[in-house]
Amino acid sequence: MDRRDFVTAKRKTATIKSAEKSETVRTYSGLNTYNGPWTTNEVAHLLKRTMFGSTPDDISYFRGMNMNQAVDELLNVPVSAPAPPVKNYSNDNIPATDPDYAISIGQTWVNINTTDADGQRRASLKAWWMGLMINQERNIREKMTLFFCNHFSIETKDMGRMIWAYSYNALCRQYALGNFKQFTKAITVNTAMLRYLNGYLNISSAPDENYARELQELFTLGKGNNPNYTEDDVKKAARVLTGWKIDGNTNTSLFNASQHDTANKQFSSFYNSTTIVGRTGATAGDLELTDLINMIFGKSTEVSRFIVKKLYRYFVYYKIDAATEANVIIPLAQMLVSNNWEIKPVLAALFKSEHFFDTVNQGCFIKTPVDLVVGACREYGVVFPAANDYTNVYNMWYVIQNFASLLQQDIGDPPNVAGWAAYYQEPQFHEIWINADTYPRRNQFTDTMITTGYSRSGKNIIFDPVAFTKKLSNPADPNILIDDALKILYRVDLSATTKATLKKQILLSNQTQDFYWTNAWNAYISNPINANYQVVFIRLRDLYKYFMNLAEYHLC
Repeated sequence: MDRRDFVTAKRKTATIKSAEKSETVRTYSGLNTYNGPWTTNEVAHLLKRTMFGSTPDDISYFRGMNMNQAVDELLNVPVSAPAPPVKNYSNDNIPATDPDYAISIGQTWVNINTTDADGQRRASLKAWWMGLMINQERNIREKMTLFFCNHFSIETKDMGRMIWAYSYNALCRQYALGNFKQFTKAITVNTAMLRYLNGYLNISSAPDENYARELQELFTLGKGNNPNYTEDDVKKAARVLTGWKIDGNTNTSLFNASQHDTANKQFSSFYNSTTIVGRTGATAGDLELTDLINMIFGKSTEVSRFIVKKLYRYFVYYKIDAATEANVIIPLAQMLVSNNWEIKPVLAALFKSEHFFDTVNQGCFIKTPVDLVVGACREYGVVFPAANDYTNVYNMWYVIQNFASLLQQDIGDPPNVAGWAAYYQEPQFHEIWINADTYPRRNQFTDTMITTGYSRSGKNIIFDPVAFTKKLSNPADPNILIDDALKILYRVDLSATTKATLKKQILLSNQTQDFYWTNAWNAYISNPINANYQVVFIRLRDLYKYFMNLAEYHLC
């Protein structure tokens, strides 16, 4: 399969012609407020981009609002954090002397150190995170948490302590719609980041440049906005950050003044030859860190355009042409700076814009593995074990997490500090998600979930095609049924010919009259005995299985 053919949408484009060159432009739409139709199509587009999937109930809920109200509600993120992960694993292979041994099933482990249970805790953390995505509230927090866990990337397998990985996840969640500048300062001294990029090893006698480099290259300035900082700027930034440590008893960061470089640090002309004055004493680390962050964010054009482009590629489209740069990226970057680096106003302007709802920006990129598996579970309303059945529900959440990992998006463990390549690697970007290994696995996941489901310890999770169909507007009419289902599951519609063929071959069992399905459905509804149920179940199972095997299902 040619991946480029797979993702090529039949969209209209415009061409700018000059004597020297021609440039293809996808659209000239910008940040003017969207005033078009507000139908299931637009609601599903908004939800699939800002949440994971678009469930029938969520579509109905947001259709009851206007566009501005819907976006405002999606951006209304709770201040309180969700309950932390809990112990869902047995004490097998955990010594009785380990503090984790005394933790009961269902109690959190995030405040108690361990020496032998970190492997179990890593699985617990990932299952918990997957559970939060599956059971997300009607807001953007989970989508933004994943965004920032890719932007300020760490790998839990390199942590050594899952308490630090949890604190990192909590910080990404806390700042999901917060202040990007404040977040950058906070993540710099987060225990997980100190551990991952060797900040805790950075001392005056042997400065470690790892974090100082990524702070500029990957986290704030990027590579594509002419960020002409120098190698010496990296070295000076490393010296500013010397002395930060991890307190293994309290699992917090601390500053060791005796290991801090107290000399002045002068930066290059890119930073206007700024000198960060060396300090001494207990507050030196925080004062110099503040100066460093202020200096970097003083390059407001470069920093704002860099992060806005990442947000754009995450939520809208992977390619940015000249028209989009001028009409969307630059105005949003200016808005970010004028709002003192607050993320929320920028996303509000983007999601309410005619550009976001432009038809060329709908159904235009491949679902990420997490979008695929979580979105499918949510749209089909998969029933998981009870929330207080900690062992079994975490086990099932981990099954879903593991499948996303097989599809090459292992939450908590992106491949490196740059995050998942599909978000930044030119020219493929999202095409990276589809290859000879992952495409069959995608079909394997949906095939299994719509047929037998996954079983573990006597529990089963499965796509229930009948329960899903009951949520549609008129399941007795096979034409409306197919249209309604595709509005939820697809972002690129099938042709009338294809839909008619599927209706005849599957729902009508190769008969020609619609009443062959209508009678079967009505018989089941009026008398849901097993025989009647099996008739509609088999046909619906086969219909949805076929839908999910088509390439269109993988577009978002």
